[in-house]
Amino acid sequence: MSERPTPEGKPRKGPILFELGDEAGPGARPDEAPAVPDPEAPLPEGRAMQTVATLAARKPSRLGRWFWGLLGTLLGVILSVAAWDFVTSLLDRMPLLGMAVTGLLVAFLVVLLAIALRELAGFARLRRMDRLHHMAETALVDQDLGAARQVVTRLDALYAAREDLRWSRARLSERQGDQFDAADLLGLAEAELMAPLDAAARAEIEAAARQVATVTAIVPLALADVVAALTANIRMIRRIAEVYGGRAGTLGSWRLTRAVMTHLVATGAVAIGDDLISSVAGGGVLSKLSRRFGEGVVNGALTARVGVAAMEVCRPLPFARLKRPSVTGLVKRALTGLFGGS
Repeated sequence: MSERPTPEGKPRKGPILFELGDEAGPGARPDEAPAVPDPEAPLPEGRAMQTVATLAARKPSRLGRWFWGLLGTLLGVILSVAAWDFVTSLLDRMPLLGMAVTGLLVAFLVVLLAIALRELAGFARLRRMDRLHHMAETALVDQDLGAARQVVTRLDALYAAREDLRWSRARLSERQGDQFDAADLLGLAEAELMAPLDAAARAEIEAAARQVATVTAIVPLALADVVAALTANIRMIRRIAEVYGGRAGTLGSWRLTRAVMTHLVATGAVAIGDDLISSVAGGGVLSKLSRRFGEGVVNGALTARVGVAAMEVCRPLPFARLKRPSVTGLVKRALTGLFGGS
């Protein structure tokens, strides 16, 4: 009930008739009406993932590298001298205990040496994958059948110890003699060897996107979403590298993460667009969710973008015969049912 003015100018009470347009349609119900737009509420932007990408891609200054290098060297010298003085004095005072501590110190140094060798092996394996990827791209551009056969031979040697690729390698060995074109030969190698590895990499991407989206949505602590996104993305990139045979160590994983994030920042791929939001949200689901859930969906989508970029970096063959995974498809499979997405 509300007041309406009479012809004489006096207000009077009575019902007001609201006329609905034809677009409402017969049988329209209030619960089917579209959500009222809120111009003051900004769309989710995935700030956690954008922060992670900016931090990972930031190149330290030359002064900063000198600072941390000199600090690490100074601390190493101080600790080494202190340990030497401690062990020698302990040998003078208590020889048996000093010998035991000396043995522990030697064992510790052996473990450090093993870690250093593993990191060097990880860097060497990553460089090997980079060279193989570059050789395959050059063979495709130049249509060089000899270079393509070298790539296939190196791929077979790279995956010789992989039991899960034994059948694929056998099929490739049987059929590669019938290929007399570089693109066909590399396409056959991609279809036989990369298809199962791509499936494993997609599973890692979907798991990471689901984890980042869930933590962002349900954990209200400040910076928790940034920490979760950073750790999940580093672990995802490392596992994708392992899927393709990279096996990066700790330093190699960080270097690989920086390379992926630098590429994404340079190409502007860390900014999510309205088309991806609508496809992920299922046509208006974000309007029915809280902003926290919307941020979770967007952070999951950006994590999927990082995962696809990591596949391109870690894959020994470029995408040619097989299609690059769709970010929208990855996010839909990862988040279906999690936030009510379809």
